[in-house]
Amino acid sequence: MTGRALTRWQRVQAAAIAGLGAPVIDGLCRTLRWRVDGFHHHEAIASAGRYPIFAFWHGRILPATYFWRNRRIVVMTSRNFDGEWIARIIERFGYGTARGSTSQGGRRALIHMKRDLSGGRPVAFTVDGPRGPARRVQPGAVWLAGATGQPILPFHIEADRHWEASSWDRTQVPRPCARVAVAIGAPFEVEADLSFERLEARRDALEQELGILETRAVSLLHEEVEGAAE
Repeated sequence: MTGRALTRWQRVQAAAIAGLGAPVIDGLCRTLRWRVDGFHHHEAIASAGRYPIFAFWHGRILPATYFWRNRRIVVMTSRNFDGEWIARIIERFGYGTARGSTSQGGRRALIHMKRDLSGGRPVAFTVDGPRGPARRVQPGAVWLAGATGQPILPFHIEADRHWEASSWDRTQVPRPCARVAVAIGAPFEVEADLSFERLEARRDALEQELGILETRAVSLLHEEVEGAAE
């Protein structure tokens, strides 16, 4: 289905999935107990009159959608059936969409997102999406940061109790009433006019930062358990 227009029946199916899925996600996430570390980094970007390029792993898309809801963030979604129902769900949480992926329409979507940043809207990437490999940063977010001068805001979300899909990204779905930790990193700057070698170096550095944030999120969950036991 990639690269082909969706049929009317597929659009009906996507609308039905979104109509059922969005309320379920909202109801589930309302039961979660959140602990957030590093939100001041987001506030610092806003107070400086800048707009973040959110960067996180594809496997945390569900809790991330809820946590950052209603901020007019523009997200790249694929131009296939899965991308259609995902787009319809996240739009119900106050997101905009740029349609494309690393395999189809990516250049057009990046230009769209560049224009959105210039117009004062933040954007977001699942930086190893849409097909992986898992935990491997694709260059789009790094390129966009260099092209616009806006900072990347990396973050990681981890739930203490969750279901985990067998898909390539090991999608994590928090269980009801789970404790969820959000670790937000410092603004990640990318200079303009990067050479290929420098872009690769910054991409690797972003991967390392996301790994550090994952460790921090897991640590936050452990700290809360230990604090409750004392």
